[in-house]
Amino acid sequence: MSPGTTGVPPADYLPGRLEAVLKARRHAGSKLLVPYVTGGMDDQWLLTVEALAGAGADAIEVGIPFSDPMIDGPIIQEASLRALDRGTTPEGIFADLSRIDVGIPIVVMTYYNLIYRGGHERMAGLMAECGVAGAILPDLPLEELDPWAEAADRAGVATVLLVAPSTPAQRVPAVCRRSRGFVYAVGRMGVTGEQAALAESAGQVAERVVEATDLPVCVGIGVSTPEQAVALCRVADGVVVGSALVRRLLEGAGPEGGAEFIASLRRALDTG
Repeated sequence: MSPGTTGVPPADYLPGRLEAVLKARRHAGSKLLVPYVTGGMDDQWLLTVEALAGAGADAIEVGIPFSDPMIDGPIIQEASLRALDRGTTPEGIFADLSRIDVGIPIVVMTYYNLIYRGGHERMAGLMAECGVAGAILPDLPLEELDPWAEAADRAGVATVLLVAPSTPAQRVPAVCRRSRGFVYAVGRMGVTGEQAALAESAGQVAERVVEATDLPVCVGIGVSTPEQAVALCRVADGVVVGSALVRRLLEGAGPEGGAEFIASLRRALDTG
């Protein structure tokens, strides 16, 4: 039996690398730090991925650029446009990722149109071949998840699902049961982007998800500073940080500057 929208794994289901690594870090008492970088945004992006791993990231989210990124705000959109202008394709990103080994899980984030056009089995296979441990498809709802998620399960690619502030209470356990690797708690309604103060919904959604699952819970969208990361990790297991990092990269910070920012988040999370 393959796991479907019921979220019940088959009897022989084994946690994938993403879940195992993040749970081990949590068990060791660490808060999880998952930076996001747009694949192909410049000719140094692979060096940036390596630098982020060295700066203390527990996993890295790599965005596969898409022309109509519904959940991404202006900063990530700009990075995606730069990547597309450079001729970046999903296959190119997978080929690039196959050339590095950063020692921590890589999770790709993209939109279902690219997966559908590429074919479920083929895209899951390409991810597995280049060492990708997980995938986030924010526009693929639970009710339509099975064709992709079953192919991903067979390939050993964890499908990370999202819980938003607007997710009905009765739906949260079903999303958590079907998620693999970790559960992405969306900190606020709207698109990605930096914010001076955390939305009240960020802590609230984190609490709802933590109560519903034993999977690691990471909060993303709007997490911009070390102080905000520490505040959220009083409830959640970790944070995903995207726009605040990508803005620095767009402004020319380079791998070193990106790593310096992530290291500041790591220090803050480690000292609490």
